[in-house]
Amino acid sequence: MQYTKLGNTNIEISRLCVGCMSFGKAGTMHDWTLNAEKSEAVIKHALELGINFFDTANVYSAGTSEEYLGQAIRNNVARDKVVIASKVYFNKGRLSRKAILREIDGTLQRLGTDYLDLYIIHRFDYNTPIEETMETLHDLVKSGKVRALGASAMYGYQFHNMQFAAKEHGWTPFSTMENHYNLLYREDEKELIPICKQMNVSLMPYSPLAGGHLARATWASDTLRGKTDRVVKDKYDQMEQQDILIVKRVQELAERYACKMSQVAIAWQWAKGIASPIIGATKKEYLDDAAGACALKLTAEDIAYLEELYVPHPIVGAINKNPAQDAVVGTHIIR
Repeated sequence: MQYTKLGNTNIEISRLCVGCMSFGKAGTMHDWTLNAEKSEAVIKHALELGINFFDTANVYSAGTSEEYLGQAIRNNVARDKVVIASKVYFNKGRLSRKAILREIDGTLQRLGTDYLDLYIIHRFDYNTPIEETMETLHDLVKSGKVRALGASAMYGYQFHNMQFAAKEHGWTPFSTMENHYNLLYREDEKELIPICKQMNVSLMPYSPLAGGHLARATWASDTLRGKTDRVVKDKYDQMEQQDILIVKRVQELAERYACKMSQVAIAWQWAKGIASPIIGATKKEYLDDAAGACALKLTAEDIAYLEELYVPHPIVGAINKNPAQDAVVGTHIIR
């Protein structure tokens, strides 16, 4: 496994991050999530591969994702050997001071730890002043409850404004951006990603395999997730006719290099300067495949070939307003 630093911090992360939305009590968010025992088996295997970076959220499977992750960490590795990230926003009060202070304590309790390595705001809050959010997050860093801060899918100007507020007041800035980015969705290349690179903010995209579409030659899947995951359908199906052509090119390169399609998709991410794509694995072999991408180096011609057919897509990730307070699960905005 290869490693890198998180933004301008001294926190060392693996070049792959395990997405913990796959873990949690089935039916509380998705029908296909793994129970505690199966979650621990996947997490243990990730540790054996040298992966030390895990990303969860307070709302994943009604908090059971955090519980399962915390339990697996305690059973298998020293706390200071892993980097744990969690998120806040899809909760009562969104990113208000009162909400953040309440939610961080709940997250720490469920994880069974007294600090988070990385605390990420899950979306931009249209109702809370930026200064209130950034000062509160800074206070968490000062208190020792959080080591570093991150943001997730939002518009470039919003991220810039929040970073500017932190700089202006001497507060802790964001070190990471967890955005929606893959070969089938590249809208953030226009504004958000250049801003992040300018500020040395580490990119840790979710859905690097586009919900599995970049890991198989066919668009549809007969797995439980493929049949029941409305989030993936909402995010990708409207562009199937155009995007299946890109999928075919991924398949071509995988055949040329005698590797998995997922490895081509992940190698492309690293070639684009991504620090640590988030892999949502429900099986150990998915992590093996991802780790195997370390051996694949795409040429400039390969990258151009993969990118050539892309067309502009509707925005999926950043939101134009706060959703209804109860819109926590089962919609396209939760990743």
